Amino acid sequence: MGIDFSFAKKFAVEKALKQAMKYVEKDPEKNFLKILDLGEKLVRRDNHKRGIKIFRENYKKNPVIKEYVRKLNHIAPSYKYGLLMNFFVNAGLLGIPYQYEMAEKLGVKVPWTILIDPTSACNLSCEGCWAGKYEKGNSLDFDTIDRIINEAKELGIYFIVLSGGEPTVYPHLFDIFEKHQDVGFMMYTNGTLIDDDFADRLLETGNVTPVISLEGFRESTDRRRGEGTYDKIMSAMDRLHERGIIFGASVTVTRNNVDELFGDEFIDLMIEKGVIYMWSFHYVPIGRNPNLDLMLTPGQRARLADRVNHLRNTKPLFVADFWNDGTYTQGCIAGGKRYFHINSKGEVEPCAFVHFAIDNIKDKPLKQVLQNPLFKSYQKRQPFNENLMCPCPIIDNPQALRDIVEESGAYPTHEGADSILKGDLAKRLDEISSRWQEVSKPINEKRIKG
Repeated sequence: MGIDFSFAKKFAVEKALKQAMKYVEKDPEKNFLKILDLGEKLVRRDNHKRGIKIFRENYKKNPVIKEYVRKLNHIAPSYKYGLLMNFFVNAGLLGIPYQYEMAEKLGVKVPWTILIDPTSACNLSCEGCWAGKYEKGNSLDFDTIDRIINEAKELGIYFIVLSGGEPTVYPHLFDIFEKHQDVGFMMYTNGTLIDDDFADRLLETGNVTPVISLEGFRESTDRRRGEGTYDKIMSAMDRLHERGIIFGASVTVTRNNVDELFGDEFIDLMIEKGVIYMWSFHYVPIGRNPNLDLMLTPGQRARLADRVNHLRNTKPLFVADFWNDGTYTQGCIAGGKRYFHINSKGEVEPCAFVHFAIDNIKDKPLKQVLQNPLFKSYQKRQPFNENLMCPCPIIDNPQALRDIVEESGAYPTHEGADSILKGDLAKRLDEISSRWQEVSKPINEKRIKG
């Protein structure tokens, strides 16, 4: 199931991109500009055309971007013509315009991606895990996930993210990947179960990019995730890199590990291991044993914003810092605006970190779920702050989340999820967010001016 994007149109786009990819293989530095030229002709939205123009200028000026592009030579053919085609053609060039068409037709926001937890089961028990409060015995059956993805494709959504729990323990994982070969998947994983057989299956499937979570070097990672975890992660990265599989790293940033995670030594290690991208998640006080003392201080967060921009210009590793990149994304993208979360019980949450829901995907089709009052309450407040360096309704604008939950009548999806809305935790979040709004205001103004 899915959209008939018009066979002729899709065939022409895929043929053009495959030819461009061959050019890049012959001479990445010279011929990559041909892909950008082609992309600018194919995209339909003005903001996407502007983005390509900006990237082209940066590519010409910045040798680091050229070094990053050279990594394309190491990517396995199954990933060049599987994941990349799904991502750029189905989820991008063809999918995004169709999402906007369907949004106008249905009168709702149609997101670019959906985050799904196939299971809450996990082979680790990490301190402070955002999913740590969910019941451990929940899983979505194959038919439910299959239906969600089919209904997503009918809306133009061809990029699906999996988390958990630990997706690699889910028994039907490769059944999903293999049935939906036209979808690009990203999978958050602790990496400990990626052995040779698992890596070989990923290579054969060709449409999944794993994102491996770690906390820094051995001591930091093993302290939170368990002894021996770091070595298993390093081995998993080696297996993926040897096979030419596109993969990333995911880090939870706290006031204790921020310098370690964003120091040259760790970043260089990730590059050496073959990591293509790194996602930075600020610690948010939810899940198992929320601890506000682990949150970044306003000063640390400001320095991190500068550091990430520096890394983007000096290291061949794409780093995204979701909480500090609000200026580039026009604030929070959750709540069905460009993404939302379905947990392992089927409950539909605005975000992986916002553990409140009204609907269950088991009871309603996706088109109806997108119309739920929680999403509407969320979206009408976006962006939550004129200062786009304050995108989050949990740690940057906590009153917004309280108002959303009260207005929509959403319920907490696990015991204690509503603790951030009241009492001492709420009071301290107000204080922290107020300080950050002051510190970040000049950063936001500087970014807007360019």
